[in-house]
Amino acid sequence: MPRPVFHPLPVARVDRLCEDAVAVTFAVPEDLAGEYDFRAGQYLTLRQDVDGREERRSYSICAPVGAAPRIGVRRVEGGLFSTRIVDSLKPGDTLEVLTPQGNFTPGRVPGRHHCFIAAGSGITPVLSIAATVLTEPDTRVTLLYGNRRSDTVMFAEELADLKDRHPARLHLIHVLSREPSEVDLFSGRLDAERLAALFDRVVPAAEVDQWWLCGPFGLIQDANALLAERGVPPENVHRELFYVAEPPPEPKRPDDTLADGPTAAVTIQLDGRATTLALPFDAPILDAAQRVRADLPFACKGGVCGTCRAKVTAGRVAMRRNYALERDEVAAGFVLTCQGLPATDTVTIDYDA
Repeated sequence: MPRPVFHPLPVARVDRLCEDAVAVTFAVPEDLAGEYDFRAGQYLTLRQDVDGREERRSYSICAPVGAAPRIGVRRVEGGLFSTRIVDSLKPGDTLEVLTPQGNFTPGRVPGRHHCFIAAGSGITPVLSIAATVLTEPDTRVTLLYGNRRSDTVMFAEELADLKDRHPARLHLIHVLSREPSEVDLFSGRLDAERLAALFDRVVPAAEVDQWWLCGPFGLIQDANALLAERGVPPENVHRELFYVAEPPPEPKRPDDTLADGPTAAVTIQLDGRATTLALPFDAPILDAAQRVRADLPFACKGGVCGTCRAKVTAGRVAMRRNYALERDEVAAGFVLTCQGLPATDTVTIDYDA
């Protein structure tokens, strides 16, 4: 599989979704069309230079397969990217965009009833996946979507249009935490208690083939635990984390990771080229190695997106946090290099694995 690369892409459209969110559609040049073909549920990473430091942010694609790449962006207080995009981006502007990534995709998963549980901007990849799986005529979709109020719902018109196109096969339920509803069950936070009631009264777990969870950490943890209690096999539950309340460990600039104490001999394998570096034991491998290997892949550096995933083929690596890798990936030796510290005197990390 080709290594994702950045290209400058012109903005074709900026559509206002609600007061603090927009959808951005890119005009991909014909010669790059194949590189930006995407699978439902994948994301795009944007980059820009801020005070001499490269910053990256990832945004999920909301368009169905076959359409132009389109992302949803909600303004974050003090956000380096989201503020510019939501408040001032316009058609004709250009953004540096990495080719599509991500494994929160339906692929060939079996099943004809998909249930999605999303909150806030977690709807972005869900909209792409739901619209794509509904192109199969015997597929059904249930969507439980939590927001504060009706005026904060992202993609409200797109969801209504999707419901109109598939009235018998799409069951759309809005759950609002700060706005009353005619049905008490649909008023309040989409927490463990409410999810349990929805599973009991609206969407029994036994009737769903595939589950898709996308939103903040607490929601995903609650939903995952409830589904496990109801006997749903873990391979039928797919997760995409959008937000973790706990701040990530502070990343280190390359200048801060110069070895002046004990070091490990860390070999980095990427794109068929191996580089051995003396890296400190107290700095993440990604941060420390970037001063020599600037081509190392990353996006969030918070242990959430999984872009920096690599396999440890020799030695040991200790991860400070992990919200992206599944248990079987960790068991197979994969780590997040943005969170991985060398734990032995010699380590080999393979990004090509």
